[in-house]
Amino acid sequence: MAKARAPRRPLESYTIKHINKTIKAGDCVLMRPADQSNPQYVARIEQIDADARGGNVKVLARWYYRPEESIGGRRQFHGSKELFLSDHYDVQSADTIEGKCAVHSFKSYTKLEAVGNDDFFCRFEYNSRTGAFNPDRVAVYCKCEMPYNPDDLMVQCEGCSDWFHPACIEMTAEDAKRLDHFFCESCSSEGQNKLQNSHSTSGPSDTKVFRLPCASILFAELLISKGLKSFSENVGGAFMPLPVCTV
Repeated sequence: MAKARAPRRPLESYTIKHINKTIKAGDCVLMRPADQSNPQYVARIEQIDADARGGNVKVLARWYYRPEESIGGRRQFHGSKELFLSDHYDVQSADTIEGKCAVHSFKSYTKLEAVGNDDFFCRFEYNSRTGAFNPDRVAVYCKCEMPYNPDDLMVQCEGCSDWFHPACIEMTAEDAKRLDHFFCESCSSEGQNKLQNSHSTSGPSDTKVFRLPCASILFAELLISKGLKSFSENVGGAFMPLPVCTV
């Protein structure tokens, strides 16, 4: 007869001695990668348990993926500290946790006065089996019609309130930082083209939308069959329809 597995008991929290940090469910942590040349994994702790004697502590980890680990890969609009909350769970030894970190909402991250090494942000959930994102679309800005990357400087038109990358309006970042007023080409025809000292610091407001990579070409074909105007770009086997509507 096979020996019955000893029951495990849940823990509300656990102190990891080698880093002197206490973790609990809901905390985001940095975990040791199998290959030490890779960056630390980022996970959200869903559950902690131990054996009957309180040893052999395990955590149920829900993994965050970096953009380059997704099916579509890293895109121009992905921030350097961006993560996707995946549907991938694993049970791991608590001893593999190397530190705690903060994964902010996109809105909260853009309001940070300073971004530390252990600060990240997440604006999408990611299905690791299909490559689908939730939400599957995001607002776009500028003449290039790309989603907002918080690492990039943008200036806001005082006429239409759209945001622009300096390079897209033939301006250097240094010139953009000295702006006091800015009107885009469309709005400057009204005689409001004023370029002076310092840029606006608030974040972009929603305008058009950009569909995120879909794991199947069938999704893009469905959009076209419904009469939506789209342009599909092949990205590593996935298709990304560009802006299809305004909101």
